[in-house]
Amino acid sequence: MNLQPFNLADENVKLIPLREEDFEVLYAVASDPLIWEQHPNPDRYKRDVFLNYFKGAIESKGAFLIKNAFDQVIGCTRFYDYFPEQKEIKIGYTFFSRNSWGKPLNRSTKLLMLDYAFQHVDQVIFHVGANNIRSQKAMEKLGAVKVGEELVAYYGEASRNNFVYQISKTI
Repeated sequence: MNLQPFNLADENVKLIPLREEDFEVLYAVASDPLIWEQHPNPDRYKRDVFLNYFKGAIESKGAFLIKNAFDQVIGCTRFYDYFPEQKEIKIGYTFFSRNSWGKPLNRSTKLLMLDYAFQHVDQVIFHVGANNIRSQKAMEKLGAVKVGEELVAYYGEASRNNFVYQISKTI
């Protein structure tokens, strides 16, 4: 499975493999403290904290810059923890600009990623911060099922409590 395919797009969003030179344009979106208000790491709007997030995204080789239909950068997401023998992958580390909230952009992003992932795996896992009500509701709207709770150490960060959601492939 290629974790950064080039053809993930629909009428709402384009997912473009993240590159080192995307830092400034992505940080311009991420520097809004309200984006991270419910996130397990609410300081991610700070440049040095976001730099760690970005480094992890680049190293993952599964991260995408998210652009809207007007070619504006609106966020980031990634595939990670691909386990081919278990036919499982995770999708996460996703954030969107506030002007994207309440629109079909998150749903489009996740459906594109799910459609692609299910060509290679049978289940997709999502970690969602225990206090991130917005993301929990978004997961439920996608049809994800909460299957557990665990401490998760995001790249270079302390462990924090997360809910585990799952979507299984339907044949």
